Formats: sequence, structure tokens, C-alpha cells
Amino acid sequence: MYKIYPKTFFLGQIIQYLPSCQSTNDEASALIAQTDPSEGTLVITDNQTAGRGQRGNQWEAKSGQNLTVSLILKPSFLAATEQFWLNIAISLGIYDALQPLAGDTLRIKWPNDIYVGDQKLGGILIENILHGYNIEWSIVGMGLNVNQTEFGYSTATSLQLQAPLPNSYDLPGLLSRLCETLEQRYLQLRSGQRDVLKINYLQILYRYQEEHTFEASGHTFRGTIIGIDATGRLAISSDDQVQYFNFKEVSFLVD
Repeated sequence: MYKIYPKTFFLGQIIQYLPSCQSTNDEASALIAQTDPSEGTLVITDNQTAGRGQRGNQWEAKSGQNLTVSLILKPSFLAATEQFWLNIAISLGIYDALQPLAGDTLRIKWPNDIYVGDQKLGGILIENILHGYNIEWSIVGMGLNVNQTEFGYSTATSLQLQAPLPNSYDLPGLLSRLCETLEQRYLQLRSGQRDVLKINYLQILYRYQEEHTFEASGHTFRGTIIGIDATGRLAISSDDQVQYFNFKEVSFLVD
């Protein structure tokens, strides 16, 4: 059993706990196919054996040391073309929960990563099931590095590396807090507070309004992130021109 007691209306009130599974997103998808799960249902595992990131990237996580969870939502108020708004709300919910612990260098790296400084603390993978022009179901996969201190990549980090605790972090307690902040941001989105969400998102966007080096279509260039458009494309100003990029069309380079 995995028990948490979030102060929420619906998010995290029902939990499907699996000691081990290939992918919590796949398990959440199976739940949707076989039943009619309540909105806010969580699928969580201690050991995800085939976790993945955006567009099939692998996610590295040691068993029992991190948060690997998928959240089932029913954002039928969003059109398929508006799905990035859910990404914004989820990113902010994660930021709200982690910032008091990780500190002022915590950032959201477009489109779906959580960074401390120039290192990755977590990632988000949202998979949507459409009904007509609207989103019927969303499966929000989240992988957050919490107590793990050794990684195969120098670009990875964790809460324990950034703000160490003598006895490590309490994963159920952290998940409970995360449920509360995610629900708050989701309810903001559901009630139409998009202007507030976008302002908050840009305030904590990684490299926002800073000149850096990027790569696109095999070419490197200097540019400045100036925002995102209505569909979630990243807007980068370079040589007095603004270019818009979809997922995987632009890479952030280390200066």
C-alpha cells in the first residue's frame, strides 16, 4: 500500500500502487481502457523498468528513491490545439511544490523539464486521448529525482543533491504536497485563469529573456527566448527576427 493524505478535492484521493511496472503512463492508459477511473487518480510505482521521456527518451531512476507517478485527468474543457496549457499548469504545480526545497534556481525548461541551474531534476510526459476536437483524457507522467544521488549523466540532479537532508526526503509526504499544488494549478486552468498561468510560467522559464546559444536544423545561433505562442511553440528572437519552434525542433546548448 502507498498511503498519502493530501488536502485536495479529488487529486490523489485514489491511488493505484504498483511495486514495479514498465511504465506508469502505460498502466494509467490501461486503467482508462478497462474502467472509467475517477479524475485525479494516481498510478505510482517504486520501480519503473521502462520509463520514457518526451518522444521516447529513456528516464533513469533508481528503485524506491524517486517519485515516478502518472496522474489521470479529464480536461474536456481544452481543445486538442490547447493542450500546452495543461503542460503549463502541471509545470507550475511541480514548481510550487519543489521551489521551497530546491531554492531560487529552480526553473521550468521548455517544454517539459524541471531544472535546477543547468541540471535536470525532473521531467513531464503528457499523453492525451482525444474525443472529436477536445481532450477526453490526459495521462500526466512525472518523474522527479528526490533521494537518488548517483546518475549516469552529469546533467542530472536531485533534491537530495541540491538540498540534502540527513535522513533523506519523505516520498509520501512530498507526493501529498505535490497533489495539493497540482490541483490548485489545474483548478486555475479549469476556471479560465490563463493570463495568470502564463505570467507565472514565463517568470520561471529557463533562460527566459537571456541571450544563449541554440541549435536548429543543424545550425547554431545566438538568440533570446521571448515567450511562447498560443499552441506552446517557443519564440526565440535572433538577428531582429522571431522564430517559433515546436518540440524537438530546437536544442539548448551550453554556452
